[in-house]
Amino acid sequence: RELASPSLQQPPAPLQLEDLAAVRYEEGQQQGQHVVLGTGGFGRVELVRYRERLFALKRIRKDWVVRTQQQEHVRTERRVLAGSRSPFIVGFFGTFRDRQHIYLLLEFCQGGELWTKLREMRCFEEPLAVFCCACVVEGLEYLHGRGIIYRDLKPENLMLDQHGYVKLVDFGFAKELGRGEKTYSFCGTPEYLAPEMLRQEGHDFAVDFWMLGILAFELLVGRPPFHSADPQQIYSRILDGIFSFPAFLGEAACSLISKLCRRRPGQRLGNTASGIRGIKKHRWFGALKWRKLALRQLEAPTLRLIKEVSWG
Repeated sequence: RELASPSLQQPPAPLQLEDLAAVRYEEGQQQGQHVVLGTGGFGRVELVRYRERLFALKRIRKDWVVRTQQQEHVRTERRVLAGSRSPFIVGFFGTFRDRQHIYLLLEFCQGGELWTKLREMRCFEEPLAVFCCACVVEGLEYLHGRGIIYRDLKPENLMLDQHGYVKLVDFGFAKELGRGEKTYSFCGTPEYLAPEMLRQEGHDFAVDFWMLGILAFELLVGRPPFHSADPQQIYSRILDGIFSFPAFLGEAACSLISKLCRRRPGQRLGNTASGIRGIKKHRWFGALKWRKLALRQLEAPTLRLIKEVSWG
């Protein structure tokens, strides 16, 4: 049975900002306050309701956009989201603005942030990590097919929907790129940066496959392979390309990560002649039914991570 994806269902009519009602806590110390799903330098993400349906409203401060010169990133995020129709990309339902803020109305991912689940469990069992990475592969395949590099893959940018499926969020660092082209901007999270980005040699879609390898390692081990309190140390270790696998990691996982995290982009799994099919055919994903995943017909092993919460 196919699980309906909220990201592919539009609201019944065009919405206005005034149509959205803030959801408030009904009990506890925060009773009466707005439910805040996330915060950052940009502002915050609040839970809102239209009729009986819940949404996430990303509120971006205009003064922050100007001060940090994020105008192009905000425009890119809106453009990528508005053009996406994939169950592995967070759903987008419109943009609003007032004198102080820009608003993005997004799908509410009831399962919460994957990063939070990882911190609670310290590391994931292999079936959980396989499922999460497979969802990410589907999302990357969709984006790459549209000529878009993601460039900000990490557990903090992955959300679980109510069925336990993983969705990519936050597209401020995404980049539209033609085949054969390269881009030279420097962006992303230090532990996840690919060597070619650090060397500023120009990079392309291959950086997403490097980041997928880093993600798989972090989900299985509880930390990224290149880590340090000092970003410069992280960069040096990435450029050296040397890291070790814990003894408890299986051979298939080590093989996949090693092939994704090759320093030369042309040798990286996903960026060779077999393309992203090479990743899907790797033995680490051997038991996964890709067709059923794409149709959301698999029962997600991540379901047990989701706590039932009523928002009234």
